Order: sequence, then C-alpha cells, then structure tokens
Amino acid sequence: MHRVLASELRQRIRSGEIAVGESLPSESQLCQEFSVSRGPIRQALAALRDEGLIGGGKGKRPVVLDAVPSQPFESFLSFTRRAEITGHVPGQQLQEIALRRPEPAIAAALQLEPDALAVQLLRLRLLDGRPAMLERMTYREQIGRSLLDADLDAGSIYAHLTEQGVDLHAARHTFDAVAADPTDARLLEVGEGAPLLRERRVTTDSAGTPLECSEDRYRPDVASVTVTNTRSRRTDVTRSGPAWTGAAPPGPGLRP
Repeated sequence: MHRVLASELRQRIRSGEIAVGESLPSESQLCQEFSVSRGPIRQALAALRDEGLIGGGKGKRPVVLDAVPSQPFESFLSFTRRAEITGHVPGQQLQEIALRRPEPAIAAALQLEPDALAVQLLRLRLLDGRPAMLERMTYREQIGRSLLDADLDAGSIYAHLTEQGVDLHAARHTFDAVAADPTDARLLEVGEGAPLLRERRVTTDSAGTPLECSEDRYRPDVASVTVTNTRSRRTDVTRSGPAWTGAAPPGPGLRP
C-alpha cells in the first residue's frame, strides 16, 4: 500500500498538481483520502524524502522540494528500478546473447586479454510498452555466464547479478549523442540517422576491476540529461522527458 501511495503522491508532484514549495496534505488528511492508517502514509512520505522530493517532518507538514526524484546507485544501473521509481511499467525483449571475443575497444575497457571471451547481449527496453532504449552489454566471462541460462525477458539484469553475489560497486557514465544505425532504427522505431542519447558505462567491483561495459541508446523523446550546478551541493545529473524522470550523481565522464 505504501508503494501505491508514494506513486500517487509522486505523480501529483511531477504533474505540478502539488507544486515545488507547496505543502502536502497532512497525515490525517491523507489517511482520510486513501482510507488507510498512518503507517503506510508515513512509509510513503519517507520514500519521497529519500528521493529528495519532499522535506519537513518532525511535526511539520512535508513541503515539496523538487519535481524530479533522485536515484540511488542501484537505480542508476537498473532501467527496471528507474522505471518503477518514476511510476512507469518497464519491459524488455532480448534480441541476442552470445559468448564471443569482444572488439578491441571493449576488451581494453574490461582489461581483457585479446583472445579472452566475454558474454555480450543486445536487449530492447520498453516503457509502458513503448520502445525506449537499446542495450548493448558486455560482461567478463565469469560474470556473464549465468546470464546465458537466465530469462532476460523477465526483469533486471542488475537484480539478477546482485542475487548471484556479483560485486557491482561503482560505475563511470559518459553521455553523448549518436545517429541511429540500422539496428537502432528498426528496434527503437525511429528513422535511420535519427539522433539518440547514448550512455556508455563501465561498472567495476570494489577492487576496481571492470566487470561490465555497456552502451545504452535512448530515444530522445523518452530521455534527456539535465545538469544542475549549485554552490552548496554536488552536481546532480537528471534524466527527464515526457515519459521518464530521475536523477543521480554523475560519473567522471560527464562535465557541466
């Protein structure tokens, strides 16, 4: 129930129904509106505080601080988690997966020997049933082998690997724009040569060993990147768009 409540309040904030600077209804008002006890209400409000959407508490009515929820580390790696945080339905369609020798640039990023094998996959990601992003992912063989037998149409690869005990500790993100190639155009349903937002990521374990090298290409009507600088806090990176919002600390590859 608290997830349903948080999703509803998040949508009201995102749509502007409750604007930045305005107070949310009191706990008693929310209890009456949703016909629930204070427990789920307080859990929902705690989730919105963790996302940086609201402030207040300790007897003060919550005030809206931002219309874009921040993202914890795991949601910046997981498309599924980001979609759930922002109130959308994620989906995925595996196109191919194989154990092969990666191209030299990817092998170098993963610090692999030239003849080393890696697990590579191509997967289409959906938001509310619409093509949103195309994943090209490469994993060190010992990390990716479990994916060969997994149902990758069922959900998050990040969640699967975490359950397997893989140490996904840090990630470096680089953003730029590229033209859609024939594969992008066909799967993302855009014109060949259309501009796409590209996110390249290298994920390492706690010892600094690269485990994953990926390239994600987003439709520009689904995701964008906004950089906000302030004097009193670290830079935030915000994905936003008509069907997507989220924020997270930037990787070293992104500059204001």
